[in-house]
Amino acid sequence: MELINEFLSSVLPYTEWVMLFLIIGGGLFLVFYSKLLPYRYFKHALRITAGKYDDPSDPGEVSHLQALSSAVAATVGMGNIAGVAIAIYLGGPGVVFWIWITAIIGMSIKFYSCSLSIMFRGEDSEGALQGGPMYYITKGMGNKAKPLAIFFCIAGLFGVLPAFTTNQFTQTLMTVIKPDEAFVVLGDFQWKLVIGFVLSIITSFVIFGGLKKIAKVATAIVPFMVLVYLLAVVYILLTNVSEILPSFKLIFTEAFNVKTMVAGGLWGLIIIGIRRAVFSNESGIGTAPMFHGQSKTKEPIQEGLVAMLGPFIDTIIVCSLTAVVIIISGAHLETETNGIAMTLNAFESSIPYGSILLMVVVSAFALSTLFTYSYYGTKCLSFLTNAKIGKFYNFIYVGSITFAAVASVDLVINLIDLSFALMVIPNMIAVLYLAPRVNAAMKVYFLKVKHERS
Repeated sequence: MELINEFLSSVLPYTEWVMLFLIIGGGLFLVFYSKLLPYRYFKHALRITAGKYDDPSDPGEVSHLQALSSAVAATVGMGNIAGVAIAIYLGGPGVVFWIWITAIIGMSIKFYSCSLSIMFRGEDSEGALQGGPMYYITKGMGNKAKPLAIFFCIAGLFGVLPAFTTNQFTQTLMTVIKPDEAFVVLGDFQWKLVIGFVLSIITSFVIFGGLKKIAKVATAIVPFMVLVYLLAVVYILLTNVSEILPSFKLIFTEAFNVKTMVAGGLWGLIIIGIRRAVFSNESGIGTAPMFHGQSKTKEPIQEGLVAMLGPFIDTIIVCSLTAVVIIISGAHLETETNGIAMTLNAFESSIPYGSILLMVVVSAFALSTLFTYSYYGTKCLSFLTNAKIGKFYNFIYVGSITFAAVASVDLVINLIDLSFALMVIPNMIAVLYLAPRVNAAMKVYFLKVKHERS
């Protein structure tokens, strides 16, 4: 594991420039190229998600809400609880500002990429309707671009492994329940193996049921887990009202800290913010378009607008609340804690039975993410081979859960960061290349919406 981690650490820096250029540079281009139109139709996006425009006869497998819930289930999870803590641990409170900036830009990337996932849908070897980067790359850019699609899928096989979620969930259970102390028959390592094995079994029951079962479970879990988490955070904020504004002030001042700039650390701060925001909402990576490509709709722009809500929910709202709670509690000052342990400390010191409550929420977050991520890997392997072989990815996925439970957090973070950075390259090249097609569809769709209103 140490050798693998050293290799990943040595390769990762070379991908940082590419990620900055494509996510921030490419994303900013899309923001201005769209003339901010998607942002101006935010209320319309909510109406679409609520089912106002649903048509059961449209092609696809799931509703707008189910597609969004499934995609959000994969993003609103450990990245919002443990990922934010890791970002603050590595870069201080100022890193949250750069997470916000990346998320706002990411909304535009999600709009374009998920519009393309409907615009250029294809079929797998069994004739089932499919969407995602591999399809809008090959159908939108032509067969000459197929190597890009293959590159995306190979990186995706590693990027969607449940490493981070399993690792941090295991750490949560070990911290709160302390089974190695309460039940001394097994040691720390053995208990992690047990947790990993149990998670593998639970996950198997859902993911082998296919997309509809995953979407059904995600739609049931996501609203509940977000509500419970938000209520807990609101309680902490209400009991520490006087500390809210100072916390936000600290975020802004640290984001542009003169000492940090002079020391040459601002670049590192921005990179940490981009990495954690990308991990939180997956903008630019290309995973969410695989879910949104299955939505029951004939209107690409509708799905783009629905998908745009994802970064707003999981990063602008959930990540911000987590960050403020960590800062208010002072948990960010405890330099020996990293990842979920920092958030656990924040909850434990701020709310009665906080660590137990967070454990329950984390359980829901973790399970929903485990259920949804498997679908991405199946689609990647199906494209590389065929639909029948693609289903075998679930076995690899389930097996990797036990490995992730005992792996180090540094190894897990580096593996995901590198895989995501590699997935960004082919996906963003395709999104930028095909952006004019989305703009053309956007003009037609928004003109139709204006006529309906008048």
